[in-house]
Amino acid sequence: MGNSYAGQLKSTRFEEVLHNSIEASLRSNTLVPRPIFSQLYLEAEQQLSSLEGSGRADNEEEEDEGEGGLEPSSPSNAYQLPPPPEGCCTTDGFCQAGKDLRLVSISQEPIEVPAGFLLVGAKSPSLPDHLLVCAVDKRFLPDDNGHNALLGFSGNCVGCGKKGFCYFTEFSNHINLKLSTQPKKQKHLKYYLVRNAQGALTKGPLICWKGSGPASDHPSVTTATGPTVFNGKDSPKQPQLAKSSLSAVPRPSALGILPNSGPPKKRHKGWSPESKSTMDGGFPQGGCSRTKQEGTGVPCVPQPGLVGPASVTFPVVASGEPVSVPDNLLKICKAKPNSQSLSRAYEQHGASTMQPISEETQLLLTVYYLVQLAADQVPLMEDLEQIFLRSWRESHLTEIRQYQQAPPQPFPPAPNTAAPVTSAQLPWLAGLAASSCNDSVHVIECTYSLAEGLSEMFRLLIEGKLSKTNYVVIICACRNAAIDSCIAVTGKYQARILSESLLSPAEYQREVHYELVTGKVDSLGAFFSSLCPEGDIDILLDKFHQENQGHVSSSFTASSTKKTAALDANGVPVCTSYRLEPRGVRPFQLAVAQKLLSHVCSIADSSTQNLDLGSFEKVDFLICIPPSEVTYQQTVFHVWHSGVLLELGLEKEPVTKQRAEQHVLKLDTEAQARFKAFLQNSFQNPHTLFVLIHDHAHWDLVSSAVHNIYSQSDPSVGLVDRLLNCREVKEAPNIVTLHVTSFPYALQTQHTLISPYNEIHWPVSYSNGVDLYHENKKYFGLSEFIDSTLSGHSLPLLRYDSSFEAMVTALGKRFPRLHSAVIRTFVLVQHYAAAMMAVSGLPQMKNHTSVETLEITQNLLNSPKQCPCGHGLMVLLRVPCSPLAAVAYERLAHVRARLALEEHFEIILGHPSSSITVGKHFVKQLKMWQKIEDAEWRPQTYLELEGLPCILIFSGMDPHGESLPRSLRYCDLRLINSSCLVRTALEQELGLAAYFVSNDIPLEKGAKNEVLESDGEKLSSTDEDEEAGVEGCFDAGSTSEKRSPVKRERSHSHDSASSSLSSKASGSGLYGESLVQLSGPPQGEPARSPPPCGPAEEGRTPGEIPRLRVSQGPPVVSRHSPGLAPQPDSSLRTGQRSLQVPAAPSSQLSSSSSGSSPTCAVPTANVLVLQASQCSMAKACRQPPIVFLPKLVYDMFVSTDSSGLPKSASLLPSPSVMWTSSFRPLLSKTMTSTEQSLYYRQWTVPRPSHMDYGNRAEGRADSFHPRRLLLSGPPQFLSILSRMLIRLTEVDVYDEEEINTSLPEESDWHYLQLTDPWPDLELFKKMPFDYIIHDPKGTSRKPEDLYVRRQTARMRLSKYAAYNTYHHCEQCHQYMGFHPHYQLYESTLHAFAFSYSMLGEEIQLHFIIPKSKEHHFVFSQPGGQLESMRLPLVTDKNHEHIKSPTFTPTTGRHEHGLFNLYHAMDGANHLHVLVVKEYEMAIYKKYWPNHIMLVLPSIFNSAGVGAAHFLIKELCYHNLELERNRQEELGVKPQDIWPFIVISDDSCVMWNVADVDCAGERSREFSWSERNVSLKYIMQHIEASPNITHYALIGMRKWTSKTRGREVQEPFSRCHVHDFIILNVDLTQNVQYNQNRFTCDDVDFNLRVHSAGLLLCRFNRFSVMKKQIAVGGHRSFHITSKVSDSSAAIVPSQYICAPDSKHPFLAAPAQLLLEKFLQYHSHRFFPLSLKNHSHPVLSVDCYLNLGPQISVCYVSSRPHSLNISCSGVAFSGLLLYLCDSFVVASFLKKFHFLKGATLCVICQDRNSLRQTVVRLELEDEWQFRLRDEFQTANAKEDRPLFFLTGRHI
Repeated sequence: MGNSYAGQLKSTRFEEVLHNSIEASLRSNTLVPRPIFSQLYLEAEQQLSSLEGSGRADNEEEEDEGEGGLEPSSPSNAYQLPPPPEGCCTTDGFCQAGKDLRLVSISQEPIEVPAGFLLVGAKSPSLPDHLLVCAVDKRFLPDDNGHNALLGFSGNCVGCGKKGFCYFTEFSNHINLKLSTQPKKQKHLKYYLVRNAQGALTKGPLICWKGSGPASDHPSVTTATGPTVFNGKDSPKQPQLAKSSLSAVPRPSALGILPNSGPPKKRHKGWSPESKSTMDGGFPQGGCSRTKQEGTGVPCVPQPGLVGPASVTFPVVASGEPVSVPDNLLKICKAKPNSQSLSRAYEQHGASTMQPISEETQLLLTVYYLVQLAADQVPLMEDLEQIFLRSWRESHLTEIRQYQQAPPQPFPPAPNTAAPVTSAQLPWLAGLAASSCNDSVHVIECTYSLAEGLSEMFRLLIEGKLSKTNYVVIICACRNAAIDSCIAVTGKYQARILSESLLSPAEYQREVHYELVTGKVDSLGAFFSSLCPEGDIDILLDKFHQENQGHVSSSFTASSTKKTAALDANGVPVCTSYRLEPRGVRPFQLAVAQKLLSHVCSIADSSTQNLDLGSFEKVDFLICIPPSEVTYQQTVFHVWHSGVLLELGLEKEPVTKQRAEQHVLKLDTEAQARFKAFLQNSFQNPHTLFVLIHDHAHWDLVSSAVHNIYSQSDPSVGLVDRLLNCREVKEAPNIVTLHVTSFPYALQTQHTLISPYNEIHWPVSYSNGVDLYHENKKYFGLSEFIDSTLSGHSLPLLRYDSSFEAMVTALGKRFPRLHSAVIRTFVLVQHYAAAMMAVSGLPQMKNHTSVETLEITQNLLNSPKQCPCGHGLMVLLRVPCSPLAAVAYERLAHVRARLALEEHFEIILGHPSSSITVGKHFVKQLKMWQKIEDAEWRPQTYLELEGLPCILIFSGMDPHGESLPRSLRYCDLRLINSSCLVRTALEQELGLAAYFVSNDIPLEKGAKNEVLESDGEKLSSTDEDEEAGVEGCFDAGSTSEKRSPVKRERSHSHDSASSSLSSKASGSGLYGESLVQLSGPPQGEPARSPPPCGPAEEGRTPGEIPRLRVSQGPPVVSRHSPGLAPQPDSSLRTGQRSLQVPAAPSSQLSSSSSGSSPTCAVPTANVLVLQASQCSMAKACRQPPIVFLPKLVYDMFVSTDSSGLPKSASLLPSPSVMWTSSFRPLLSKTMTSTEQSLYYRQWTVPRPSHMDYGNRAEGRADSFHPRRLLLSGPPQFLSILSRMLIRLTEVDVYDEEEINTSLPEESDWHYLQLTDPWPDLELFKKMPFDYIIHDPKGTSRKPEDLYVRRQTARMRLSKYAAYNTYHHCEQCHQYMGFHPHYQLYESTLHAFAFSYSMLGEEIQLHFIIPKSKEHHFVFSQPGGQLESMRLPLVTDKNHEHIKSPTFTPTTGRHEHGLFNLYHAMDGANHLHVLVVKEYEMAIYKKYWPNHIMLVLPSIFNSAGVGAAHFLIKELCYHNLELERNRQEELGVKPQDIWPFIVISDDSCVMWNVADVDCAGERSREFSWSERNVSLKYIMQHIEASPNITHYALIGMRKWTSKTRGREVQEPFSRCHVHDFIILNVDLTQNVQYNQNRFTCDDVDFNLRVHSAGLLLCRFNRFSVMKKQIAVGGHRSFHITSKVSDSSAAIVPSQYICAPDSKHPFLAAPAQLLLEKFLQYHSHRFFPLSLKNHSHPVLSVDCYLNLGPQISVCYVSSRPHSLNISCSGVAFSGLLLYLCDSFVVASFLKKFHFLKGATLCVICQDRNSLRQTVVRLELEDEWQFRLRDEFQTANAKEDRPLFFLTGRHI
């Protein structure tokens, strides 16, 4: 639980208010604050100064200027919004009459428009994506030239029909624009509205205020929703600009930063970050070939590609013969970026009238791009698109600046750029550009048609003249203006990559399978055999096998005899590094759980009733996972062992695996039946909330509409859409769908079902060097891997293998007809086979493998020897294609067998559809390590392979969420499909290596993790910007430079050449930067066990994790310090091992570099030597695995684009989506996760095969599904789920131990019978009263503890809990007044007056009594005047009725106060009265229409709780007298009328009873337990007490988990009672509450009651739990300065001042200032009393809290009162507070004071102060000085209190 105090993270406030806002906010008037969760989320606006606060107005100004222009922006005038009329609607988008004005809602409705009026669209700042429809007199609107608009305004409301608004200010208030600046029609009336061909009202042209709109004769063309394909002749002659209506989208700047104008104030308003429509029905689509592209396209159109033609047939060439062009050639040619789509990019710069670059320029730029490509590079569409945009931006930079700085002119200046390229110049310029590239690009010019150029190209190909040419550019410069062009890819490498990229995954598998079964690969095998120096490699293997048969290779016989291994009790070696870690929930997992829960609650925060959390009694869940057997087993295991089933009450101990399987659904062919049963279960249990979790949610996004295409080949395709998006799921009110993925991009399109406000992003662990979550493990993801490639790291963790790539390239040329995946697989398997042979004693085979593969194999075989138990490392060999994986498995297994290595390491073939198969020998080892006794046990998940030396051949086109163990050391991704370059595919492959590293590794003294400067302000923010890093974006060179004073450059090479020196040592994973090498402990020390991690993370996190945060930085990689030595380039070698020594100060370097053996003395502070005896498991928790990538993919990660991000960030996010425009800004490095989501939501649309494709066609403008959430980030969601689901049924209650407790005297134990259910009156009277306060609330904290959070405990709500307004289950609908068959309950207002002499006037209270509660009252007949409240008799015995009326004073908690006692009372009849202040009457009545309200007089609006208690008690005594008189006429004795009332706090949530089991009567041996009971049980028990009317006050303990047995052993105490009291108003007639008090009035009243000789009884075995409520109550009183412009914080020491001083006055009641000052600064008045508990302060007739360090002794001056014995006590101070006439001088002279004791006299005015001093003869014993007079810091009109202090003489 958090708070918003200084020094606390604001993000921790989520938990504080989780249960304060779980239901719909009713449409509010100004009295209603926004729902608390909305407040939390909207605070993000204040955090981003660039988006909100001072920048908000600027944002709106910019938007206005971009969309139509305004006069130059001037400072906005402060504008005070007038309060709306009582009871009117204030919802955004609706008028005050409650009618919807949003264009999207009423576009189809007929609207009556009077003659001379026009419909226009108004923009509201709080609804940035909506237009509000208004009818305006056209005389007050401008003409087409922006002139001649009459001043003033005349308009009508189209919603309610109200006419005749003559002022725009009045009209803007009526339509709820809620403006922060002076309303102006020019600023807020933005668009004309027109009817389209279908009759729907749509947004038309901009209103041209002051001539700023677009000229009316400019035709507009809308932006195509995809990159439209134009063949040269089909292109529009004059590319036009997009219509400015598109500027409704939030516009990123050139760098891609999306200004986020923030969500609406109600979450249900459907705020959408993208424009509602990218097509405008009024204008035809330019060009006609879009359908052609979709018709001839392939399901997965790849991104790498080039500009090319879309036409299929060609004109006849000059010879008259037609030219036939193969289809495949045309497929390779890509769509040309549409010049029209530049328009949206132009809008980023506010330049709506500039011309795009011409087609000639685009083609010339394309030639330039192709010329600069290296021979091993493949053209990338994204690169080309950014070149076009950058070219346009640079050429128009001057105009852009003019548009940004000056108001737009009616006619823009002509561009001053150089003359554009003409058709005649283009061929010559293209040829000139190509002349410098050594023929890699060849340009052919033709005159009549492209066919002519193609013929020429084929002729050159046949003649062999294009052998060095990779690209042929054909330009047809016809006589007309249009240019025809075509680019052919002739380079073998490039053509192979591009053509293979066109294959769908299924086609790719089929092609490979065909090559394998037809024997095409035999020639490849024959080639490998020819390379072996001794003939066929199999012959060599057989020879080796025969020579070594019967004994193991000598290289493996050297056992580790020198190692000293620990032994267990049986003498079996034990590895100290291998330890199964305990499960637990990580702090940041808990943070995400809180965010998830708050989003679920915020869905319920809206008034749409989309989710009624209050109606659910339990929570159930179903996890849907991809069809992977390993993923299924690991998910079942986590569910089984997480405890979530027990905690949710879904299962009972013991939970079986079969029961856990009921909550996990594998999306395979059998899923449909089980899902149907789930839907049936949800339908039959409407009071259960079902959470449907879609894990790995980026998998299978295929629409069920195209399922038939795939149904035969793969029946599981499209299953997600058929199941999770079915109508039953969408409409079920009790199903919440949670999509979980690390790659959410494909779910963040323009058509997504998920609202941007329902996205939860993984939080950053670091911000500004502050560790936010105190983790013992830190995430090592994509940015950290990229960082490791920078110079300064000893060994990069991300590498490529140059020798492998070179061999693949050579073989690709030799075998052009084989698929490159086949060649790569065969080469890599050959390398592994050769490496295994080389390590096993055939050194000549080293020449036939790469250094990298040899390193992997050496460490794989050597690692078990370094551990006494034989623990080893895992090598992951990723082979996506299943047939090739089978080939690799068979070949490697054969080589292993021939080399007699079967028991040294295992080879495992992992496929999604099959389970794991492990040999018996290794199963035995695993069982021994994991201490498993089950004889039938077999590993079912990869996590269970922990420590097993093995090669895991991991197949399947995509990982399906399989988690890998910590022993993974090498992640070999050299065979991944590098031709399909999309972001999700690359990141999820690298995600297999994502890792949680130990956080206890020593770092440099510098900042542990610094972040971008732009992230500094995001530390305390909420979901909008809490992810200060760029999750899913990247951090490369420039960020690292910011992090480090030493500028770092990327290492030039990370291939075999640079790693050969250290290849053998790299198994240790030594890495870091120049100073610290991270490795195991030094020799002689046991390896420390890794710290614990959570249940879902016992291994590395599942394979979908490379979400990246700029601000995180590599947690285990230290940073440079200025001026220190660079990284050394040498390593020490000894035998077969090498030792890397880092740079160090010279004194250390001399000792560390002189040795020649690994055991040389090396300073352990800086370097830890690689130990042969160290188990690989010890390194595993510290070091992420080493990753090998294809060169093409490696370059994508390590090269950056102009934004400083890796190129992979700008790739198409997923193959199932496409860009809306070829011209778009880049992702920005400073984007938060939310901004990145908005970027994809604006710039991507789903392909027709995507399940979201048809979402916009549903006809709803707000197409988000209300109960659908997206969790992006590392998916340890199970722990999160557990906490989230449980949190829905939990509440935080105060858990504060009683203070001032000491063991009572021996005799004190035996006053009462321990088993007595009720107190014995005579025995009880003999008990002494305990004056000591035990409630920690009664004595405040120290001043330094002012902002320390009170201790709380989290408790499950029982069935007897009290609830707030958000709970309304069916049982209590009628109780709450929300019964569906009734209107809101009708109430009547009744005045009730009585006189009270102390106030000197008659008190008039008001009751609001619902019709349903009138039977509790007596009314006069006739007349209906309220006479009294009915009271029962003492003798009544009704088991379904509570006798005592309950009064609950409350303020500021109309939503969150716990006033629903229906369940607490177990349905019993009871009378409950809410006591509210007059100004809050309306809002409480609105939320609690069926509750009786007692409204206090207006003079108490600023009073504290003492006034409420005072009036309740006096009213109830007056009512008791009336009832006695009334019932006496009916023959009832006055003493028989029930005299008790209950006064309860508004935060009492549950009640408990302690059951005590005593061994015998009066025995001190007993046991006890606590259980939750209903309030009905407790009240009926207390009300049945014998002689109850003899007790004045009855109460109970405040619950705490720290209760000791002796506190409940005595069943009753005579002591203070708090929080929930039962008050006898008859006995306490002459004892009053102090109506002026704000705090501790209950302690003050308790002391008065006791001193009057009355009995207080506390039932020790009953206790009340108080809920922590973050709003209202004492928080409603804010102490602020009366000077409005003062921003300084007010501290308690400023609450008093000297009279007549210039001290700033405070706006707070004087009594509140007094009490708060004394709480924290009473030591200023009573210095001798500080921590002097034997000499307390004497307080007469009043108890004031003087803080925890000063003791107070209370005495009463009343005659015959009971007082504590003060004989022999010397007091250190005297406090006289508002003394009355009972206090006389003789009374005070009875007491003794220390010399130097201090006096404080407090009076209402200075005159009374002097009179009191004289009357009490204080000057006889006390010395006063003029400077010792003070007052509360109030103005004179606020009636300050005055103090006088003095010293005892």
